[in-house]
Amino acid sequence: MGQLKPFPSYGNDRTAVEPVQDHRRRRSSSIISHVEPETFEEENDQQLLPNMNVTWVEQRGAWGIHAVIIFLLKLFYNMVPRISNEWSWTMTNMSYVIGSYIMFHLIKGTPFEFNGGAYDNLTMWEQLDNGVLYTPTKKFLISVPIALFLLSTHYSRYDLKLFSLNFVLTTLVAVVPKLPLTHRVRITIPGITGPAQIG
Repeated sequence: MGQLKPFPSYGNDRTAVEPVQDHRRRRSSSIISHVEPETFEEENDQQLLPNMNVTWVEQRGAWGIHAVIIFLLKLFYNMVPRISNEWSWTMTNMSYVIGSYIMFHLIKGTPFEFNGGAYDNLTMWEQLDNGVLYTPTKKFLISVPIALFLLSTHYSRYDLKLFSLNFVLTTLVAVVPKLPLTHRVRITIPGITGPAQIG
C-alpha cells in the first residue's frame, strides 16, 4: 500500500496569509539541495487549470522557433566585425546554451498568478509535461543543444580550444541540468546564484 498524502484541514482558523514556503531539503552548509514533493494542496492547485507557463512549448511552431533563434544569433555574430566564422559558431552556441539555461533551469515560478503559487518552487523544465521525463518535447529540447554543439564543432574546423569550450559549456549548462539525475536539484553558488523567481 502506498504512502497516503496528508488531507488538508478545512477547520483551520488562520486568518493571516503565509508567504510561499521553499520546500527544499538542505543541509546548512550544503550548496546542493533537493526540492521536496508537492503537498496535497499544491498538487490540487497544479491540476486545477492548465499551466500557462509551459503550454506554449507544445504548440505548433514552438519547436521551429529554436531554429529561428539559432539562425538570428548566427546572423548577428556574422555581422560583428573581426569575429571569425569559427568564433561566430562558438558564440552562437554559447548564447543559445546560456539563454536556454536561464529560461528553463534558473528562473522558478510562473509569470501568471492563476494557480495559487503551486509552481513557485519549480523551474520551467520541471513544469514541462507535469514533470514527466523523456517526453517528446523534453527529448527535442535536449537534442537541440547537442546538435548545435556538433554544428559548431564542425564549422570551427575541430579546433581543440573551441571544441573544449563548446563541449564543456554544452555538457554542463545545457545537457546535465536536463537529465533525471538533476531533476528537482538546486545548486546554490554563494554570491552568484540567488533566488531567481518570477512573481
